[in-house]
Amino acid sequence: MSLDRREFLSLIAAGVTTGLMASVPLAHASINSKIKAIAFDAFPIFDPRPVFVLAEQLFPGRGTELGNVWRTRQFEYQWLRALSGHYADFWQATEDALEFSCEMLKIDLTADKRKQLMDSYLALKAWPDVAPALQSLKNDGIRLAILSNATTKILDVGIKNAELGGVFEHVLSTDEIKTYKPNPRAYQMAVDAFNLKREEILFVPFAGWDAAGAKSFGYPTFWVNRLNLPVEKLGSIPDSIGKNLTDLVGFVKNSR
Repeated sequence: MSLDRREFLSLIAAGVTTGLMASVPLAHASINSKIKAIAFDAFPIFDPRPVFVLAEQLFPGRGTELGNVWRTRQFEYQWLRALSGHYADFWQATEDALEFSCEMLKIDLTADKRKQLMDSYLALKAWPDVAPALQSLKNDGIRLAILSNATTKILDVGIKNAELGGVFEHVLSTDEIKTYKPNPRAYQMAVDAFNLKREEILFVPFAGWDAAGAKSFGYPTFWVNRLNLPVEKLGSIPDSIGKNLTDLVGFVKNSR
């Protein structure tokens, strides 16, 4: 997810629909190899907004504030644990971040409310454009995978909730190698799983930092920028940007 989390969570809490950016090819980036497979981050597929809507429902008037701090700590805890050699998986890092955030904001997090918020990650469903787009890609012979920092349990339940069973050839959690994207070892997982060159695998992230990390690794990259955020200033830019998976399908068809 984007490092500009305040805008992300404000959009979520308000229930506002995401940005209306059209697919934007970036002139100085190009794809030189035929795309044979696509690796998706989880959140271009699964809609995370209900997690933060629930925070506002449980803590009226405080949900957006809590969401801002929680999301920031969630990513910081993942990356810091990986960097320090004290790995904890996505679920643990997320729960620890939630508890810290409530303590910092002096919000009474009961055991029941903590469970509701955490379990909301097991109730995610697909964005509305996902199913037809994935079917179109499969019809064109594109191999599909998920490559996410989320745990295998979250990914498997999300696939079941979204009725996407059998769609993905591989469901890859970085928990398998005890690190997180943007570590290059995390991106390597899709190369190994597909047994293809990285140039033949299109990576589709939700977050700007993930787009930069994937592009730096060597993947052609299409950023599904559902929140209409600016490109991160991290030294690498995606090959193209669109607002949803419908734009992705058009990009893939035009580049084959």
